Amino acid sequence: LMTSIIYPVVVYWGWSGNGIFNYTENGEGKSIAGPGLLDFAGSGIVHLVGGIGALCGAIIVGPRKGRFDDNHDESFEAHNIPFCVLGTFFLWFGWYGFNPGSTAAMHDAETAYTAAMAAVNTTLAPCIAGGVVF
Repeated sequence: LMTSIIYPVVVYWGWSGNGIFNYTENGEGKSIAGPGLLDFAGSGIVHLVGGIGALCGAIIVGPRKGRFDDNHDESFEAHNIPFCVLGTFFLWFGWYGFNPGSTAAMHDAETAYTAAMAAVNTTLAPCIAGGVVF
């Protein structure tokens, strides 16, 4: 359902140039909420659909049985912290290839600058997120 109906419709809205998130009117890019969507490497649409799908799934399934009972003593403990950290580093390393590489070229200063900005954002975003969490 998600990949055959929902995702293609939302992708059309954002990437076709004729959808509600990005269309041209009098030579100017627009959307239903203001300026047209600029979706670098497709991340906005992909994470929008995935996040809304996950939220709907969590609402439908609900919390685990007994998760919020006061008489339930079981506490949540981490399974294997070194593996969690190692997996995080694997993802982060992959992002350095994917995010700057999504510029699709570095043949001039402008595209190299865009790739460099993607690499800087790849570094700073997790750092800020870690600072917010802790």
